[in-house]
Amino acid sequence: MTEIELKLQIPAPQRAAVEAAVAGNRLAPRVRLQAAYHDTEDRLLAANRLALRLRREGRQWVQTLKGATDDGLVRNEHNVPRGAATAMPALDPNLHAGTPVGDRLLALLAAQPGAVLRTLYGTDIQRRTRATLVRTPGQPQARVELAFDTGRIEADAAVIDICELEIELLSGLPQAVIDTARRWLPRHGLWIDTRSKAERGDLLARGERVAPARRARPVRLAASMSEAQAWRAVLHNLADPMIGNASQIASGAFEPEHVHQLRVGLRRLRSALALFERGDAADRAMADAATALFRELGGARDAAVVESEFAAGLRTAMGLASVDAGATGAPPPMPRTDAADPVELLRCVATQTLLLDLLAATQRPIELEGVDGESLRERMAARLNRWHRQVVAGAEAYADLDDAARHRLRKRAKRLRYASEFCAGLFGARAVRRYLKPLAAMQERLGEVSDVLMAMAWFAGRGDADPQAMFARGWLAARRGASIDAAGPTLQAFVKVERFWTKRKRRKSERG
Repeated sequence: MTEIELKLQIPAPQRAAVEAAVAGNRLAPRVRLQAAYHDTEDRLLAANRLALRLRREGRQWVQTLKGATDDGLVRNEHNVPRGAATAMPALDPNLHAGTPVGDRLLALLAAQPGAVLRTLYGTDIQRRTRATLVRTPGQPQARVELAFDTGRIEADAAVIDICELEIELLSGLPQAVIDTARRWLPRHGLWIDTRSKAERGDLLARGERVAPARRARPVRLAASMSEAQAWRAVLHNLADPMIGNASQIASGAFEPEHVHQLRVGLRRLRSALALFERGDAADRAMADAATALFRELGGARDAAVVESEFAAGLRTAMGLASVDAGATGAPPPMPRTDAADPVELLRCVATQTLLLDLLAATQRPIELEGVDGESLRERMAARLNRWHRQVVAGAEAYADLDDAARHRLRKRAKRLRYASEFCAGLFGARAVRRYLKPLAAMQERLGEVSDVLMAMAWFAGRGDADPQAMFARGWLAARRGASIDAAGPTLQAFVKVERFWTKRKRRKSERG
């Protein structure tokens, strides 16, 4: 079966209010859920985004296998009742045979004959549930279940406290889950968390604080797809890393790479919206929200770049080892930034609305089109060609551009790179890789120039009366000139690159 559910974290001050709202007038009873999660010593199941558990639900035992999909909303699930018993029954993976998720599990175990499944962590949850009707204009009536969970995840002596709201679809369309979340999120200050209890339990058992940042995976477009089908595939490809990294940041435990990969996801989303020429009101709102969040998150990234890329160079240039602000002759302290706290940014209503909009877009019905597979290639090729010409024109004139135009060229190069990656399945991965290599090298050079310009802007407000700030600006200006000169050969190499989307036409003409 397919489980369609969304998990929302609850801030401590709102827990009583959320539980009361879930309980309703009839005061739904609590049920105790005690589960033992199984995996191999080397985490074979977790690495393949599977979770296998035995859970006591009241007096009954249920064996469950779950498999994550690529959008944070849908999971494949298979449940097998194991009867009532005091002791936990023996785990039997073969009970899931004949189901898609079960066959995945059995194939993994068969490939490692010596693998042994054992309990790695457990959960002890008190759950209060209530079913409710959802009426959405223009859609069939739906039913969702609200589940208020409190308790803990345990791995030996390590413990994580749990307090979350799950919204699960009982009947109707997935949009009902999203519509329900839209009402609960702003009312109680909740935030989306697509990390399952299994994912968090596995981290706890490993003794790790955070999961690695999620990176974008290749999207698989096929020539047989319509443009609407291709757009749906790209949306699913975008949703998993974006919402996964957003969930980790919103939890309060994250690394700078989570912020960086979320910003990559936001730029990829904007590039995809432009590539597919999505212009309806919902898509425009999503693009605007992605742009705003990208900029807000940029302050933290810029501060890290200034400190890591330029502070050491400034110290060396000034012949100083100390960076203490009070030390005589010390280089200027890095200017303060008013960058917003990433955790607050990710938990705010605007960001949560963006994530819900992205999830909703993955669930929209695919429009009927009279477009064949070749037309999809032709449309994408035309758009890529237009963007390619813009980047080539900027690369050829780079030495004469002003700084604003150089920054604009960098953004266009990134957009072209992401669009090329989206289209790799339509034109051949090998040809795309040959195109992307010089494009990525050019993007790297453009990034070096943009980082210098950003650092110069940091020191611009210090005033001419501050000799240290003046030194920093002069040093950075020299770096700017050197970076621009160094970029020239790399940009010219891209100008000569062969466009992968023209090969098919050329081969046809050669055969004719």
